[in-house]
Formats: sequence, structure tokens, C-alpha cells
Amino acid sequence: MYPDAVAPPTLLLVHGAWHGGWCWRKLQAALDAEAIESRTVDLPSAGGRGGIAEDVHAIRQALTRIEGPVVVVAHSYGGIPVSQAIAEAPEVVHVVYLAAFQLDVGESLLGFYGAPSLPGSEEVQAVPDDPVSLFYADVPASEAEQAVERLLPQSTRSFSDVVEQAGWHLIPSTYIVCERDQALPAERQEALAGRAGAVHRMMSSHSPFLSVPEELAALLSKVARGTLA
Repeated sequence: MYPDAVAPPTLLLVHGAWHGGWCWRKLQAALDAEAIESRTVDLPSAGGRGGIAEDVHAIRQALTRIEGPVVVVAHSYGGIPVSQAIAEAPEVVHVVYLAAFQLDVGESLLGFYGAPSLPGSEEVQAVPDDPVSLFYADVPASEAEQAVERLLPQSTRSFSDVVEQAGWHLIPSTYIVCERDQALPAERQEALAGRAGAVHRMMSSHSPFLSVPEELAALLSKVARGTLA
């Protein structure tokens, strides 16, 4: 727990596949209201450049630009490179998996679904069909459509690459299950959440940072301040 006189850790917000740092803006405003500082990072795999290694490098570079302790918040695919990036990041004091892939060493996103990997592929995955229903089912329609316009093709290699280090074995972790998620269904999240030290649940779809940013900010503030796990 952080005393009132001590600033809580900064949050580093790491987006999922097809997205970018832009998706966190509403949450960042809500975090400002909670007196929690936050930073974002753009993963090169969203745009089709590289795989896990390139994303890990981007995350570690973002961490070097933050002074003091950091809580990393990973959404969806972002959990995969985050697990590897935090393994050698002493400034990280907690990691939050938000409807995210909390994978272990030797696992990949495709492997999690039982699909064959495509090692070394330089192809890209197009934005999924009907992304509004998949990602933004409870987001206002106009806002959801604006988000869809910003989605980018995702590197196929990022889905095939395996995790080489899993920092959550050493760093305290929290999993937030999004109960109405259409992209990563709650039952699959529950299986992943069993790896975390603490589990919380939200009645939201896949993108609570857009649909219920104030509720998510309040929960993350408590995690960052150590007033709950």
C-alpha cells in the first residue's frame, strides 16, 4: 500500500492486436481524475511490423522513459509481449491482464487455440469481420465506428511467436475478466486468470476502456495504490 504522501506507480497501458495507444485516451482521462499518471505505447505488430520480440523491445523502451515504479496494464494480445518484457524490468511492481493472454513460456496465441503456428510468417491478419460486435459491443455506436476506422492489420508472426520469458511468475499479477467479451470469451479468460495472483470481474465487453472507463480507472487505481490485490 502506498501512503497518501507517496505517489502511486505510473501505469503503462499496452494495447491489443489491431489497436494502438489511441484506444486508451478515455481511460487516461479517467485515471487523471483518480490522480494516477499513465503512459501508452504503440506496438509495431499492429501495422504488420515484426512479432513478439519487436513488441517486447517497444515496451521495454517505454518503461525506460518512466521514472519510479510502474504497473503495466496489458489488454488482449498485449499480455503476450508484456509477460516477456517485464521479466527483465525491475521497475515493474505489478502487472494487470485485462481480458488478456497471460501465457507461459513456450506458449503462443495460436497454440492457445490449438491452431498450428506459422513460424517466420511475414503475412498480416486483416481486421476481423464485424469488429464492432467483437470488440465494442457495449460502446456507443458512433464511437465504436470511429475506433474501427483506426484499426490496423496485425502481424501474423505476433500470433505464432512463443513466449520465451514469463515475468508474471515473479511479479504480482491481477487478472480482470470481462464477462461479456465476444473476442476472448469469459470461460477462456477464466482459464488464464487461474495463473494470476488475484482476479476481478467487470460486466463489460472486450473494451472497457471505451465503454466504462471510469469504472475501470477506479479498479486500476485501487490496484496501483495497493488497496486491493
